Amino acid sequence: MNDELGRWAEPGLLVLTSLADGDKHGYAITNDIAEQVGVNLGPGTLYAALARLEERGLIEGLPAEGRRRPYRLTAAGAAELSAQAGRMQRLATLSLGRLRLGSA
Repeated sequence: MNDELGRWAEPGLLVLTSLADGDKHGYAITNDIAEQVGVNLGPGTLYAALARLEERGLIEGLPAEGRRRPYRLTAAGAAELSAQAGRMQRLATLSLGRLRLGSA
């Protein structure tokens, strides 16, 4: 997908990262993201991201458990998360290296 994640990349990547730890419903995803990275996704942002990720086959909805519908990371979602995380890691390494060079 490369840059197709566009302006919703951050919420989408946060959701993919949360689901990489196991199946979760929306509330659990929101709590996980808040606890792990300190980002609070509003319901509109969360469910828009879930819909887009599901449309692209990166996650799949599982049968509802009462009022809650859990989601699962697909193989395509894991591959996309890995690719995006690698890209972000390269950017962080480059950025930190250049900052050290500039402050020397």
